[in-house]
Amino acid sequence: MTDALDDLPVWLINLLRATGRREKMEAQLGPLGLPYTLFPGVDGRAEEARLLANTDVEAFRRNMGREILIGGIGCYHSHLGVWEEFLATGKPHALVMEDDVVFHDDFLPALRLALQAKAHWDLLKLNRIRAKLPISQGSIGPYRLMAYLGPNTGTGAYLINRATAARLLPAMRRVTRATDHEINRFFVHDFRLRGLEPFPSHVDDGGQSLITGAGFADVQKFPFFRRLPHYRLKAGNYLRRFWWLARRGEIWPRHRDLLQGARPPK
Repeated sequence: MTDALDDLPVWLINLLRATGRREKMEAQLGPLGLPYTLFPGVDGRAEEARLLANTDVEAFRRNMGREILIGGIGCYHSHLGVWEEFLATGKPHALVMEDDVVFHDDFLPALRLALQAKAHWDLLKLNRIRAKLPISQGSIGPYRLMAYLGPNTGTGAYLINRATAARLLPAMRRVTRATDHEINRFFVHDFRLRGLEPFPSHVDDGGQSLITGAGFADVQKFPFFRRLPHYRLKAGNYLRRFWWLARRGEIWPRHRDLLQGARPPK
């Protein structure tokens, strides 16, 4: 029997100087038997001038309520780079991972089931930083396919289809907010952002993030009064998510079986 994963292109984003992270990921991916392509992450430190030239700094500060983290802008462009490579393959779906993912024992079965349910999502998160106010759209075996009324952040591991990558890529060329915050604007880009819960993986950087620093030490949030535009934007996003989901009839929980009783293979 053909395995759905045989035709799935997989990318692992990793800064070339982050050898320790790469080795940890290799140790996990080897036993999974999941072939992947290593994507050299865009190094914010080395390419700061180029990256800032493509960033609307004032819009970023207003939208995020903090100063720019140049490592985060590098991460942003790394995902764009992966999407470009994905679109060049002609494949319908791709798995994209960052280098701080921890796979659970059910990761591969969850992937197979997620691909069986590909008609019900456009970008599917397989872990999260935040995933607030989930709304079940139905079950996929032992999992639930969730839409989110609240923020759904993190880009540690996700599946994306071809049409969504083609839509997001040109729309995200100019940086105005963090990667996951822009992706979370599904109501602007008009695609189905979903999460597979319980998540079959999580992220763990050991408190030593290459973006936010040790214990978030590099994050410089603005004083409250300078964050007011950010808070106004956050409140408005709840309303925009609600309206987008409501128009599609997705605001109320559903308990349908999206795979008609399918279960993970043993």
